[in-house]
Amino acid sequence: MVEFDFIIVGAGSAGCILADRLSESGHYRVLLIEAGGSDRSFWLKIPIGYAKSYYNPALNWMYWSEPEAELGNRRIYVPRGKVLGGSGAINAMIYLRGAAEDFDDWKAAGNPGWGADDVLPLFKRLETHGDGAGDWHGDRGKIHVTPMRRDIHKASTVFLAACMELGLPANRDFNGATLEGAGVYDINTRDGQRSHSGAEYLRPAANRRNLTIAQNAQAQRLLFGEDRRTIGVELVQEGQTHRFYAGREVILSAGAVHTPHLLQLSGIGDGQNLQTLGISTRHHLPAVGRNLQDHLCASFYYRSRHPTLNGSFASLLGKASMGLRYLLNRSGPFAMSVNQAGGFFRGDAREERPNLQLYFNPLSYRIPSNPKAGLQPEPYEGFLMAFSACRPKSRGEIRLSDANAASPPLIQPNYLTHADDLREALQGMRLMRRIAGTGALSDWVEAEISPSPAIEEDEALIDYFRQNSGSIYHLCGTCAMGPNQQRAVVDARLRAHGIPGLRVVDASIFPNITAGNINAPVMMVAERGAEMILADAR
Repeated sequence: MVEFDFIIVGAGSAGCILADRLSESGHYRVLLIEAGGSDRSFWLKIPIGYAKSYYNPALNWMYWSEPEAELGNRRIYVPRGKVLGGSGAINAMIYLRGAAEDFDDWKAAGNPGWGADDVLPLFKRLETHGDGAGDWHGDRGKIHVTPMRRDIHKASTVFLAACMELGLPANRDFNGATLEGAGVYDINTRDGQRSHSGAEYLRPAANRRNLTIAQNAQAQRLLFGEDRRTIGVELVQEGQTHRFYAGREVILSAGAVHTPHLLQLSGIGDGQNLQTLGISTRHHLPAVGRNLQDHLCASFYYRSRHPTLNGSFASLLGKASMGLRYLLNRSGPFAMSVNQAGGFFRGDAREERPNLQLYFNPLSYRIPSNPKAGLQPEPYEGFLMAFSACRPKSRGEIRLSDANAASPPLIQPNYLTHADDLREALQGMRLMRRIAGTGALSDWVEAEISPSPAIEEDEALIDYFRQNSGSIYHLCGTCAMGPNQQRAVVDARLRAHGIPGLRVVDASIFPNITAGNINAPVMMVAERGAEMILADAR
């Protein structure tokens, strides 16, 4: 029997941090299980390379949702990282903590220790920020955070001027005192390369004698002893089934899709649903897989009178020039995210807090329906603006398709099933039109290509949103943290309700989605989770 102190399922943004923190003292034997393989690819290091992983089955689970009734019964693409580093190794690197109110809401929902003042030290511990240490930032963390404001495209500067013209506040630092306003995003890069938990936490720890990393190994189910205690994990690697045992705890860090999927395969979830699939109920925990939340996004496309990045990315000479600049000094578009500028705004003056996030891209591109086509810029000089609601109220679920661990999970976000989400969709589209109509942008906007000025009435705009919106890939909440076992899966110390020896530490524990991109909050959760696990072990 092969036994460890801790077994971590999933080497994503959270799991890599846990593997490092739990093994660094040398006192504990740690097994990290990852269904994917190495993150050593050049395209995973260079920031613009995320386009290469978008439809790559070697690095990406490439899931699709079930048909979404409110989106014209379309199936929505749901990429998930299948590699050391998880989705943090293939995302667009926007580094955002979220609003302070988000975490105060976590605390108010019955989760002591998770308020804004509680988590700020963890965020500071995570990072080495390009602006140095201060009230809001750290300079000794493993994740390197780079402000993009020094190198943005001229079109992004004009977007910021347009926001100022409308009287929208300016914000130099979305991870500072306030989230509200227009500004330039930070990204998690170091010297022009992606800085994610796989590279910064796991890679330096990988040679420790007390840390074992099982790659290309897919967990099949949890193993249990007496009194429902979780004692290990069964996995398949290279066609062989193996069982590993944990003397202390099993920690699920497989993400908002795979964590509830593995729990349900193991008989933990809604007992009635499990019974219909022929799975014996180990523990009735109805909230497993429910409370799924995500940010839903739609884009407006504009033809530009002035050069944007479209021409550069469309030509071999342009790409060669940008590539040479990157190789020489690790700068330019290849070292950045295409989501350069944006902000957080109130769609209506009566909103209590900023409820919309905007992105401005000096490159307009469409995601092809054919995965083999790749991401290509529009065939004209152009840019796009996109938005999502910060805190959507629609709730979906993750559930089993059958009892076979190899079958993909059913993903049902239930987008736009809450009336407030429709209201905010209209607010976001109206706001983008207002920004595009400013004097600052009028010299740049030759034409609105999509949806086109002819689509003006509320009903027509909502129909455009239904037909053209998609996920920004911020799935979370499916094993929510809270005290009520009917509505939550883990307690405030991330221990699974009623199942000794089992914790969940990933995006699935979010009680409510945070405003903005969620990768930074996931890593914060991992730092907090590691603290709790080590404290309880001692």
